[in-house]
Amino acid sequence: MDKLVEQNTSSPITVKKTGVNLSAEISDIDLTQPMDDATFEAVDAALVEHEVIVFRDQEISSENLIDFGRRFGELTVHPFSPNDGDRPYLILFKNDENNPPFGTDCWHSDETFRECPPMATVLCAKDVPEVGGDTMFASMSAAFDGLSDRMQQFISGLEAVHDFKVFKNLFGESEEDRKNLIEYELRYPPQVQPVVRVHPVSGKKVLWVNPQFTIAIKGMDERESRSLLDTLFHQALIPEYQYRHKWRNHTIVMWDNRSVQHYAVHDYYPSRRFMERVTIEGDKPVGVPAADPDSLRKFKFHAKTGSDSHGGHTAPKRQFQRELDAG
Repeated sequence: MDKLVEQNTSSPITVKKTGVNLSAEISDIDLTQPMDDATFEAVDAALVEHEVIVFRDQEISSENLIDFGRRFGELTVHPFSPNDGDRPYLILFKNDENNPPFGTDCWHSDETFRECPPMATVLCAKDVPEVGGDTMFASMSAAFDGLSDRMQQFISGLEAVHDFKVFKNLFGESEEDRKNLIEYELRYPPQVQPVVRVHPVSGKKVLWVNPQFTIAIKGMDERESRSLLDTLFHQALIPEYQYRHKWRNHTIVMWDNRSVQHYAVHDYYPSRRFMERVTIEGDKPVGVPAADPDSLRKFKFHAKTGSDSHGGHTAPKRQFQRELDAG
């Protein structure tokens, strides 16, 4: 039996795991129809467990997408993304030769510059190119687990400053643009977030910094902060923690913004790519307390676990390594 296929005869949906650290495809569901309680609970549980869930061949309307998102909570309005106007919570990404993509080709969790970033995002493919335009995802719970125990202990309890820096490029140099930018800066001041957050449902520890919005580690000078952030940002680049999604029309992807970063690949220009998106209201991230230095575990050196001749790790920590360390 395929170990990546989960058997749950009591579930109203079928969940097939498609990645080791994140992603699953869900079938036996019609998103043009309202979800009953049992189906909602199964989808919600799959989201928390697999962090990214994929629904194929779902030819839904904008209203269906909105209704699906609202089943999980209130929808939020992104202050800088293009939207439907009458329905500002419905984001419209219409990119082509006259409107190149902007700002999403950087690893990030959505809107961490807000006090309460979204808990999840739902993206629906309306018209995608035959080649290119993939979206990459990284499990930041797996990324945290992959850090050495000493680094995990060091960053526990630290806080970081998040800012909407990338969107400041949307404002020009005119007096009106400068006034508008000041207004947005007052409305969305920099937020202090934990470097390691605790997932409110699973209880997993999640690496909660990203290169798009995180600008500094609180309490560190600029050199120390940049060095540490560069190290932590690199965790999203490790293939073992990633899932790369190939879009087809009428595909829906939902990701847990509390534990996942994503990167929209901008390789399809000047082809057309049209997506609709909603985001679901989240809560204020809760961090972990600072670690007691005396709680650091002692390690044995394993010559064949990806360490170089100087004892430095050259590869991400695999599951068997974590089990050896723990044992």
